[in-house]
Order: sequence, then structure tokens, then C-alpha cells
Amino acid sequence: MLPTPELVQNYIAAGLDCTHLEVTGDGQHFNAVIVSAAFAGKRPIQRHQLVYAALGDRMREEIHALSMKTLTPEEFGQ
Repeated sequence: MLPTPELVQNYIAAGLDCTHLEVTGDGQHFNAVIVSAAFAGKRPIQRHQLVYAALGDRMREEIHALSMKTLTPEEFGQ
């Protein structure tokens, strides 16, 4: 069974406190807009690592491709 965008969104939300989270995709390739205060002061790669940590093994086993836009609440509000 292919994961749905809603399922991927739930996985991220369960492991990362987000103020805004939007996931779209076709079951194999996903796009996400993730807004979290946890991203403050972090470089893009560090932000992505936080998301990958929230997804855990699902990133290797269920989700084949995830494109992310990671923002702090302040960046998102601009």
C-alpha cells in the first residue's frame, strides 16, 4: 500500500511540532511545506535532518521522494 499525503503529514506531525504543515503527493513522490519553531537558527540541511528524524525508517521503507520547504514561523509569515 502506498502512503497518502495525509499519512505522511501525520508521520511528520507526530515527530515534529509544526505550526503549519501541508503535504501533497502521488503516493511515491511528496512535496511538503513545514513550518516549525524548531528550525530557528538551523541551516537547511539541519532542518531536513529534523524532518527525516521525525519520519524515521519510513523515509527508506515507504516514502521514495520528499521535497521539503522548511520555514520558521517568522519566515512563513513574510
